[in-house]
Amino acid sequence: MTDLSHVFQSTAVADTFAGFPVDTRTGLMALRNLIFSTARETPEVGRIEETLKWGQPAYLTPDSKSGTTIRLGVPKTGGYALYVHCQTTLIPEFRSLFADEFTFDGNRAILFQTGQNLPTEPLRLFIRNALTYHLK
Repeated sequence: MTDLSHVFQSTAVADTFAGFPVDTRTGLMALRNLIFSTARETPEVGRIEETLKWGQPAYLTPDSKSGTTIRLGVPKTGGYALYVHCQTTLIPEFRSLFADEFTFDGNRAILFQTGQNLPTEPLRLFIRNALTYHLK
């Protein structure tokens, strides 16, 4: 799953990833790669813009406007996280399906521990739903 072939769109994003601790960076890069591969497999998403929002790597659908922003970061509790806007229904819906498989931070994030194996298919479903959120 570690596809490092997708180059960074900006040096600011690359620098942000470089600033993460190595074990955290590995997990965040896996999530980043999953975002890009899921977008490629979902034609209605279109181009993904990678930028920084609140100092965190953020992924937007600027052309299709099909999705809500996905952000990657490091929560105060440690590990790493995938964030979405807290006013979407994404986390509550995902929690109802996968309550035992994931750790959540309210309605805004899925939390991961460093070294954790990522459950790719459920995360791909979550990312696809985020990238197409405004098409519902």
